Amino acid sequence: MKHDTGAVSGAIAATDTIGVPHSVLEDIYAMVIGMAFVVVGLVLLKAAGLVTGGVAGIALLASYLFPLPVGTIFTLVNIPFFLFAYFTMGARFALKSTIASFGITFALAAMPQTFNVAFVNPLFAAFVGGTLCGMGILALARHGAGVGGTGIVTLWLQRRRGINAGITQVCIDATILLVSLSVIPSGRVAWSALSAIAMSAMVVAWHKPGRYTGR
Repeated sequence: MKHDTGAVSGAIAATDTIGVPHSVLEDIYAMVIGMAFVVVGLVLLKAAGLVTGGVAGIALLASYLFPLPVGTIFTLVNIPFFLFAYFTMGARFALKSTIASFGITFALAAMPQTFNVAFVNPLFAAFVGGTLCGMGILALARHGAGVGGTGIVTLWLQRRRGINAGITQVCIDATILLVSLSVIPSGRVAWSALSAIAMSAMVVAWHKPGRYTGR
């Protein structure tokens, strides 16, 4: 795959294994599934009192400090990143990412009435919750969208500079986890680290330029 050396006009090449562009219906379906994965992952992590990486981790961490829902914080944190996405990744990517972000926010707000977790083992929450968030991010990325926040920056760096998005995300996640040591118990931070690894591993392993373009 050749990367444009000029202005970046999109996020990820939305093509399947033989290079055929996804249809609008496929994009919509993938975005709904991606958002669902992220929402369920966040619910599991929140129920166990954990954080994770990326904007999801920032939102979870802030929810332990401020009396605001995770979804609301998620949207507020994303606002400057969407502006960045518009100017660097293109209007199409920014629009899709904004839709995904608001979809996640509204779904999280509806969760207490539809999906309530009374107890979850922190190991299960960390591994499954982190993996689901990673799967959601991957599904959105494959269809030209992101969940906002640091994910937009990492995807831009991968497309513009060829830097693996997952590796960049690991560095950002490590910073978030270090900050969380001052907010949640160290034991939960350790489980949170597992969730961040599980989330980033999905992107590192399966989100590689050219893998699905028939090259």
